Amino acid sequence: MGDADATPAPPAKSRAGRNLPAAIASGVVLAIVVILSLLFVKWLFVVVVIATMLVAVNEVISAFSQSGIRVARTPAYAATLVIPAVSYVWGPVALVAATGIAILAALIWRIRRGYEGYVRDVAASVFTIAYLPFMAGFLSMTLAADNGAQRVVVFILLTISNDIGGYAAGVLFGKHPIAPQISPKKSWEGFAGSVLLQGVVGALCWVLIFDAPWWQGLIAGLVMTVTATAGDFAESALKRDLGVKDMGSFLPGHGGMMDRFDSLIPNAFTSWALFTLFLGSGTAF
Repeated sequence: MGDADATPAPPAKSRAGRNLPAAIASGVVLAIVVILSLLFVKWLFVVVVIATMLVAVNEVISAFSQSGIRVARTPAYAATLVIPAVSYVWGPVALVAATGIAILAALIWRIRRGYEGYVRDVAASVFTIAYLPFMAGFLSMTLAADNGAQRVVVFILLTISNDIGGYAAGVLFGKHPIAPQISPKKSWEGFAGSVLLQGVVGALCWVLIFDAPWWQGLIAGLVMTVTATAGDFAESALKRDLGVKDMGSFLPGHGGMMDRFDSLIPNAFTSWALFTLFLGSGTAF
């Protein structure tokens, strides 16, 4: 009777508040999908980016709707389909042009519902387009370089290093929160761990993968630590403002796609800028 009536134990969670085994499994599956797309046909990675961004856009739209904010769905979804693709093929001019068209479309699309809440809804629509497909366009341009697959791998390695270094140092030593009202579990000690690991990984990647000076990789790692951490806080602030715990439940152990990609999104632009600065564009754009 004791065994039959026993309540199943809840899934074990880490000190970070996540189901760690499920989180690791989700991360491994994502890594396999990315690696396979980069290994076989390079442009397939753009398809992966578009698919994941569509899920993320849907999560953001749903989160806004819970607060009565109505994003212009059709322009946002269309932008997510088009911007990463044209950025990969035609580069920065296409990225800017497609984003501008998407924003104008959102302004016009929302007029159908009248003036009440217009500014609020348009602001959320522009935010969604700029935060997701626009940033994804920079990742597409990174991929378009002659050594684009290697650049994407380094981009992912650096951002993952930020998460691992911050998590490990935060769990072991974290005592001083950076911004407790926004994200109480993110500490200065965790940030220091991110800086250390990402700087080392950046230096190694620049030497071993790009055959470039180590100090460039060190700078890239340090800068991307700041922008990745800012991305974490930005999404935490967004969720708190909208009153949601997770942006979705697409990835077991992580929450939604946005909960996994909060640091990858700003680093898509940052890494493209750093790669271009240190290594050149590597394209005919």
